[in-house]
Amino acid sequence: MPAALQFPTWIKPEIIPGLPLRWYGLMYVVAFAISWLLFNYESKRRGAPWTAEESEGWFFWAILGLIVGARIFGTLVYYDSAIDYASHPEIIDYRAEPWMVFWPFDRSMRFSGFQGMSYHGGFFGLIVATLIYCRAKRLSWLAIADVIAVSAPLGYTFGRLGNFINGELWGKVTSSPIGMIFPTVPESGRFKASEAWVQAAATKAGLPISSMNDLVNLPRHPSQLYEAIFEGLALWLVLWILVRKRESFRGFATGLYAIGYGAFRFAIEYFREPDQGIGYILGDKSAPTYVVTSVFNISMGQIFSAAMILGGAAFLFLASRAAKRGEIEASSHNARALPRSAAAEARRLRKRIK
Repeated sequence: MPAALQFPTWIKPEIIPGLPLRWYGLMYVVAFAISWLLFNYESKRRGAPWTAEESEGWFFWAILGLIVGARIFGTLVYYDSAIDYASHPEIIDYRAEPWMVFWPFDRSMRFSGFQGMSYHGGFFGLIVATLIYCRAKRLSWLAIADVIAVSAPLGYTFGRLGNFINGELWGKVTSSPIGMIFPTVPESGRFKASEAWVQAAATKAGLPISSMNDLVNLPRHPSQLYEAIFEGLALWLVLWILVRKRESFRGFATGLYAIGYGAFRFAIEYFREPDQGIGYILGDKSAPTYVVTSVFNISMGQIFSAAMILGGAAFLFLASRAAKRGEIEASSHNARALPRSAAAEARRLRKRIK
């Protein structure tokens, strides 16, 4: 009896076979919708002063910045080329054809969507786009960021479920009972049956080997599900239940989100296979990337996640000091872009007018 889990055969990337509608894209829509609903609910609970039109504008620019940042990081940092399977297959070199980065069609003009998105790039792009929008509309970026920080992680869960449905971003080889065999692993990700460790792993997983010339598809960590559970659901529960009503100053939830996501992602990266062609950035760069070897072997995702942790901690320190000095209000309620002193003066003038 096989000791490894089999990837569900009934799961297909396409919603309707033959049509350019994929579950991955739908999961993004669901993620945005859930974040939008929770954002509006929390805004009303706080009595936030921004209007519905301003909320819609903020979300529009947030999504635009997310997509642009995710694609730029995804194509420049992780994947500088892609395979257009519809035509030959043919290699698309993004550096030679930069317009293809944001072109969601293959060379046969069939809708293919954006394949290759970087979370950290999307995070950076969202920050830049919304900072510009808030400055133009004279809104408090910190106040809105605190609301989205406690709302968005649940939506992120569905993005990782989309990765799982696609059978992509699988983890490293494992002999644990939760190891899963992904049929989408290509030949380059399979292992020679002639190697002793492969035979041992296959035997433990209950995988038959008919020839020593076989390439064996070994069980891997379902790292997409780990990320969906911890970076999405668990982080959301912590922020929504424990942090949402206990913020001590503006930026508190935002800083905790950055630290929490970075910490979960850093840990899970040990079980997720680094991107091909990049491997480990720090540590033993010659170490095999398909098995857990050493905690000192650090991937690109861990570099960015560590930067999020450090950046989140620095952000909390600076925001708390600014709140103590009265440069920003102590909470995210009544969150126009006015410093505490200006807001107090405005209230004093309104009372005098009355």
